[in-house]
Order: sequence, then C-alpha cells, then structure tokens
Amino acid sequence: MAEVVGVRFKEVGKIYYFDPDSEKFSAGDMVIVETARGVECGQIATPNKEVDDSEIVHPLKKLIRKATDADLKKLENNKSLEKRAYDICAKKIAEHGLEMKLVNVEYTFDASKILFYFTADGRIDFRALVKDLASVFKTRIELRQIGVRDEAKMLGGLGVCGKQFCCSSFLGDFQPVSIKMAKEQGLSLSPVKISGTCGRLMCCLKYEQEAYTDLLRNTPKYGAIVKTPQGKGTVVEVNLLTGVLKVKMDNTPPEAAPQTFKVKEVKLLKDGSIKVDKKELEELKNLE
Repeated sequence: MAEVVGVRFKEVGKIYYFDPDSEKFSAGDMVIVETARGVECGQIATPNKEVDDSEIVHPLKKLIRKATDADLKKLENNKSLEKRAYDICAKKIAEHGLEMKLVNVEYTFDASKILFYFTADGRIDFRALVKDLASVFKTRIELRQIGVRDEAKMLGGLGVCGKQFCCSSFLGDFQPVSIKMAKEQGLSLSPVKISGTCGRLMCCLKYEQEAYTDLLRNTPKYGAIVKTPQGKGTVVEVNLLTGVLKVKMDNTPPEAAPQTFKVKEVKLLKDGSIKVDKKELEELKNLE
C-alpha cells in the first residue's frame, strides 16, 4: 500500500497519482508537479488516500509544492497566451493551405512547449508549419492530431438530450461503444438516432449496457423457440424492460396475430441470437 493524491490537469480529464510527500491536501487545491511533459500545475481531484501498489505506475513522482499566488498568476497568463497562439496558428495553417482544423492550444506551465491540437481526415505533412511556428514563438512546438471524440471533449457543447456533453462534463476516459450495444438495447440503428454531436456512437449507450446484458441472460431473444401455456411458438418481439414477449404460435394460421406472454410464463427450447449483419456494419462502421 502507498499513500497517494490524485491530480487532474484538465477540468474533466484523467486523474494521475502522485506521492504527497507526507503533506495533506484537500480536493480543489492547486499543486505543482513534474510530469512527462515537464513541470505542470494541476488540481487535487482525490485527497490523500492509500491504494494498492498494483494501481500505481512506478516510479511514483512526488508533488513539488502547493501552488502559490505567483503560480496561479502564471497559469492565467498562459491562458491569454494560448488565445494569441491559436489565432497565429490558424492564420499560418491557412497560409500553408493545409487541410486541418485547429481545435485547441495548450502552453505547458513553464512555457517550454506549446501544444497545438488539430483534426484532419488523413495524414498531414505539417513540418513546414512547425518550423514557421517555432520561428514565431521561439520555443518547442508540438502538433497533435486528435479524433472527433477528443474534439468534442475539448470544445464542449450540448447533446441531443439537451444537457452538456458527458465527455466534457464528467467522463474522464472514453469507454468502448459498439453497434451491437445499440441493437441489444432495441434501439433504431439509424445514425441520426444513435450518434452524438461528434458523429460517433453516443457514450451513454454504455451506461445501461450491464443491465441489458443481465436481462438478456434470462430473456428469450428474437427468433427463439419457446413453449407457452398455449403451445410451442417463435418469439417475434421482445420488450426487455417489461419482460413481455410476443410469440407466433405454431398451432395458429400464418395470418394470425402473435400472442403475448410474460417471460416467466414460457420455457425456452432454443434461443435466438442478436447479431449485426455485414450490411448493417458496413453502413454504420464510421460511427464506432
């Protein structure tokens, strides 16, 4: 076991563990730490606590100190410099005629490096741009290509639900989301219905997936053959949340309407399966 504090460098970013060096910190405290990017200023997200050694990436770096007023002033100054750097970089991109969209700019705390985040459809040769920016800012320049989900997280906005994006309000890391999840939850596979503002599958599909997976273990799927009080039949419709099945009976005419049963009223003889066929995957592959 080791005593650690969790530090976050972005408002809704990943939490990194550091050694508090026997000092006590509270959530919200601003601290100075050394990272792979150099000296950075972050905020305490997790106060002092003990964690198992298996949860720590060794070697565990120590906090340098609690941030002073001068440090916080420097942080604010960096923010104003980032706005200027953004405008200059956007102008340089246009001058070089590059097919890329500038998303965000970050100064490291000690201003030893400037990071420019951008999106693009493919690979971009930005070597000339880097040289141009280095001649303007006289410091190290790094350009990072990011995905559309990262862009949404950085810029923020409102989702189709009317609330702030999950990724920019509370999600520290993106969770894998698949077309199969949407199908298991009985959602329409229309891209408009299941994709977020970023154009990818909505992160919220993950939230209830465990509950749906549990229900699917005990509920006959579409196409399952079941024995009911009225005889044998095939499941043609499933409502997982209410536990209601519609069954096409074998002993009724083809044109007869399916009968409704509760899950507990039927016995499973042969289960069906939920699959995403190749055509659906091809049409929706860009959403994942």
